[in-house]
Amino acid sequence: MSTSKTLEAAAAEIKWNEAGLVPAIVQDVKSKEVLMMAYMNRESLALSVESGETWFWSRSRSELWHKGATSGHTQRIVSLHYDCDGDTLLVRVEQNGPACHTGSYSCFTGEIQGVKGTEAGASAFQQSSDRFAMLNQLEATIAQRYVERPEGAYTTYLFEKGVDKILKKVGEESAEVIIAAKNKDNDELRCETSDLIFHLMVLLRDRGLSLDEVMTELGRRHNKTKPSA
Repeated sequence: MSTSKTLEAAAAEIKWNEAGLVPAIVQDVKSKEVLMMAYMNRESLALSVESGETWFWSRSRSELWHKGATSGHTQRIVSLHYDCDGDTLLVRVEQNGPACHTGSYSCFTGEIQGVKGTEAGASAFQQSSDRFAMLNQLEATIAQRYVERPEGAYTTYLFEKGVDKILKKVGEESAEVIIAAKNKDNDELRCETSDLIFHLMVLLRDRGLSLDEVMTELGRRHNKTKPSA
């Protein structure tokens, strides 16, 4: 059960380590991608709450640091939670630019291969109980492309051309879906619908709108149309 507490009450429950620090996991509120991990002390936590942007404690420099103060890649805090043990913070943010100092969208770019069961898990992806896991993965990839703009990537091309180009593609793919449906060609319809969903998600990222917000709106409409008891 979620409980909301004041800064003072939360700080009293957090299990600060011997150095007075607690790890903070930073997550993109839109894509749900884990961006980075850093440490907070009581002062940086208070500054984060007061300013609405992330502040951390640098163990190497022994000083406070405001994320993005130099690079401009700030993190606007949307929510701040601590776990059931009180030894880890979860900071959900709107990320401005890359989170990593290397220029990557996320700091977690290194992958350890050979983990038992991962190949079977990947092959069973389509049978996953989460029918829409692919949308989550696609949203995270588009968010990464939006920040990093890798050369030669089609998504980079769309973002660089701007919203008018993205809107043109949404319009074109919408027409292709209509044509496929009229032709009663389900193979074509499947492909064109996939293209439309992709371009719609690129549009959402360009406009700073998350899938969660769309789902919330759908839920609001669904609940509104439910017959009263």
